[in-house]
Order: sequence, then structure tokens, then C-alpha cells
Amino acid sequence: MDPDTARALVGTPGARALRLGAALGDPDSLHAASRLRAEVGPALAAAALDQLSLRRRAAAKFGADAERWFFTAAGLEQASRPAVSAWRARRLAGHADALHDLGSGIGADSAAAGRLGLRLAPVEADETTAILAEANLGVPVTAGDATRVPLDADAAVFVDPARRTARGRSWRLADLSPPWDFARGLLARAAPTCLKVGPGFPHREIPDDVEAVWVGHGGDAVELALWSGPGAEPGRRSVVLLGDAPAELTLGTGTPASIGPVAAYLFEPHPAAIAAGAVDDLAHAHGLHRLAGPIAYLAGDEPVDSPWLTRFAVRESMPWKEKTVRSWVRERGVGSLEIKKRGIDVDPAQLRRRLRPSGDAAATLVLTPTVDGSRALVVERAPSGWHSA
Repeated sequence: MDPDTARALVGTPGARALRLGAALGDPDSLHAASRLRAEVGPALAAAALDQLSLRRRAAAKFGADAERWFFTAAGLEQASRPAVSAWRARRLAGHADALHDLGSGIGADSAAAGRLGLRLAPVEADETTAILAEANLGVPVTAGDATRVPLDADAAVFVDPARRTARGRSWRLADLSPPWDFARGLLARAAPTCLKVGPGFPHREIPDDVEAVWVGHGGDAVELALWSGPGAEPGRRSVVLLGDAPAELTLGTGTPASIGPVAAYLFEPHPAAIAAGAVDDLAHAHGLHRLAGPIAYLAGDEPVDSPWLTRFAVRESMPWKEKTVRSWVRERGVGSLEIKKRGIDVDPAQLRRRLRPSGDAAATLVLTPTVDGSRALVVERAPSGWHSA
């Protein structure tokens, strides 16, 4: 969508096109496209139908707000979840009354800050996205290069570098926009500053003098937030879990956990805790051990209950051999089979097809290295931990 079409979409012509498009039913159908093109022209029709489709997809992430917001596919994918935006906005609002949002995308983080009373100064490199963000936020959005925008000394700064190139999503530092060197330099400001990167961001690239917080929401690791300025604790490393059962875990010294055998219970740490490198901390805190070196499964004989751990009761343990597991599946009449794995070179979907599950029984298998070799564990998921959130 070009900028002129975006301007029409957020204006009166777009409101009419969206209304007509919604009345035609499925926005992805050929019928809807043909009818709407005849009414409003091909460019606006395509933009309106695409918007209706994106709003359907956005409902799971943005709830009722999805019905009135304007999206791009990339903007929807990269936008912070509302719970994460609200968490960040609360931290910023405690130490500033204005926010420069550099790389605002469709405006999700700015919107959360605005709801807490911060004055907004969003910047977005892509002109089309800036037009849509301005309609979402109701405040001017600068379309331009974030590295050239003057910053108020006392204003908070949030920067969410784009991680997409013409080839798709990228995790290379060299592909970030605004550039990594610029974004990292903002962390030296005296005012509150937050830099959002992916949860898999290399630990070695995290500056020693900033606060690093890995963020989990539901069952996902969603981001790593680097904080500096007022309110930040330089050098602190932590993980927060947002949602119905919020929790926070401060990382310790990183002392390796002991390694031991399969036990009565298996525990899977939350993905955000794994990304943060907090598996050993969880093991020490709950008296658990690893099953093998770097494998992020923990084991113990007691039924630990923690928002950071999904607990499984181990019902059976057998050597990991496909033939052995296939015989077990057949003998038990297992027709519904969940396969989880770490450290085993196998594709669960392909393995499931080869095992040919058939019958009325259901089972969960965990494939993992252990001190006794690779094992296939038959487990039963406990109704606790982050999967219950």
C-alpha cells in the first residue's frame, strides 16, 4: 500500500470502503474483491479488504481495539502485546512525562504510554505505517529517520528496531533499523530509556551497565528489554512473566545445577527463563537437577509447583529407539500422541507419522538425552505452571 492509498484508507473514503467490504463477507474472497473494486476502485478496495483481514487476525492480540485500528502485516507481527506495552508504559510513566517512540510501528507501545498520560512523539521510518499509526494514536507521527530526530533531554525514549529485511525477519545486528550502534548509544542517556530486542538476543551483546529483563507472556518468550536511566538497576538481570499469574525471577550467579537421573517428575522451564539462562537458578531454587548438560529439562522427586515450571509426572521410561517406541504406541493403543523433545535430532511431526498412532488412548512422549543415554519418557502433564495461565 502506498502513502496516498493509506491516507485515503484512514479518511472518509476508507471508512466507506471498510463498511462496504465488511458487508460483503469474507474479505479474502474473489467475490468481495470484485464487488468492492467496482465501488471504490482497485487500490482502495485492495487496501480495505486487506485491512479487514488483518483486523480479524489482530483480534486475538488486541481484542476489541482490533476493530478500529489500522495495521500492516509486519506491524501486526512485530507489535508488542498489550500486556507487555502496559508493563513498559508503567515503568516509563514513573520517571518521565513524555516519550519519544523511535520506530513506533503501528503505535501499540505509544498507545499504552498515552493512556498513562505521557506526551507522545512517535517516529516511524515507513511513511505508510506512520500514516496508519497517526490514525491509531490521534497524535502526529513523524515519518523519517529516527537517528535524525532531536530528543528532549528529559523525555523517555523507547526504541524497537525493525528486524525485517527484504528477505524476511532477521536476527543479525547489522540488519536492525535503527542501527544497533545508534540504539545502543541511546542507553547512555540520563533520561529513562528502553531498548526492545528479541528474546534470543546474544547475551554477549548486552552492555554490562544496563538492566536486562526477559519478558514472558502466556507460554511465550516475547522480548528482551534493556533499560537505562532513572528507575533502571545497572547490571541486574531478571525475567518477568506477565498475564494472569505475574511473576519475577532475578538471575543468580549462574552456578551450574547438578546432573542426575530421570526422577518421578519432569519440569520444563518457561521459554523466557530458558532465553534468560535461568534454568540453573530454577534448579537451585527448587531442589531439582538437570537430566543432561545444557538440556533445559529439570527433574526431581517432589511435585514442585511454580509459574516458571510446567510439571509432568513420569509414568514410564524407555530407551529412545524408534522401533521400541513404535511397539509401545501399538501395544497401548495410542491414537492421540503429543511428542516433545530437546537435544534429539528428530522432527516430532514426521516421527508421529512414522509411529502410526491408532486407538483410543492418548499419551505425551518426551525425548531427551539423560545421564543414562537418550530416553523416551511417557509423561502426564500436571494442571499447574505456565500452561494453566
